[in-house]
Amino acid sequence: MHLPPDVVIRAYVQGYFPMAEGGALYWLDPDPRAVFEWENIHFSQRLLRRIRQGIFHVTFNQACVEVIAGCAQREETWISKPIQDTYGQLHELGYVHSVEVWQGELLVGGLYGVALGGLFSGESMFHRVTDASKVALYYLVTHLQKQGFSLLDAQLLNDHTARLGATLISRAKYRQRLRQALEQNCHFG
Repeated sequence: MHLPPDVVIRAYVQGYFPMAEGGALYWLDPDPRAVFEWENIHFSQRLLRRIRQGIFHVTFNQACVEVIAGCAQREETWISKPIQDTYGQLHELGYVHSVEVWQGELLVGGLYGVALGGLFSGESMFHRVTDASKVALYYLVTHLQKQGFSLLDAQLLNDHTARLGATLISRAKYRQRLRQALEQNCHFG
């Protein structure tokens, strides 16, 4: 299964994203769609204390391929090898970005996603140390707000994203917000 980068970008512009299962590729456009609204994102006081303690070192776009691989290392994953390869190419083209969380020289967590205009579509996150993925999300949210992004797409709601404040909106509302976000001239940096 080959997944051309230009096809993936055209899909995101229309509201679709790919997932793989059992060697097959699927395009999803969920209704309702999970998004993070800036005012609803919740980080616990305990997490904020850990961030202030300096336990972790956070970087952007320094180990994107490794973050994608970390996200794929699960018993059940939708991130097939062709998806990993394509998103690695999209990183080289400047569309896919990562947040890496380190303890010393060890990559202990992170996340990655697609940035287009004022949209950041979060693809996946992982942690090898407690709270590392939440730390990545905290730094991502702070960065996106500074850069003027207006839409943080969580795609599908799960227990983890719901606890962090992700909410559901209709497909129609998502498409409207997507069109507005794509008109923005934001740069991930």
